[in-house]
Amino acid sequence: MSDRVAVMYLGEIVEIGPARRAARRARHPYTQVLLSAVPVADPTLRRERIVPKGEGGESGCSAGGPGCRFHPRCPFVFDRCRVERPLLRKVGTGHEAACHLHDGG
Repeated sequence: MSDRVAVMYLGEIVEIGPARRAARRARHPYTQVLLSAVPVADPTLRRERIVPKGEGGESGCSAGGPGCRFHPRCPFVFDRCRVERPLLRKVGTGHEAACHLHDGG
């Protein structure tokens, strides 16, 4: 098992940090989407599945355009996401996420 993980979306790191913290307190919406799809063996511990809007892959992204690459599918998108690409920023000890929701701006 790994001590640190990096989550990538369309070839760009969107979250990186300690594996336990990233799994328990995912800060990027894409990481949250991925974790919501992990099966849980105990049916009493059901989690709500987050289904991103739009289509995945190249047809559902803005990889070459401005803004966050995940913005066409993000459930939390706002205007800034469409025009400004977020930078990886500290969201905890050794934990970074590239999301305008956490950059204080």
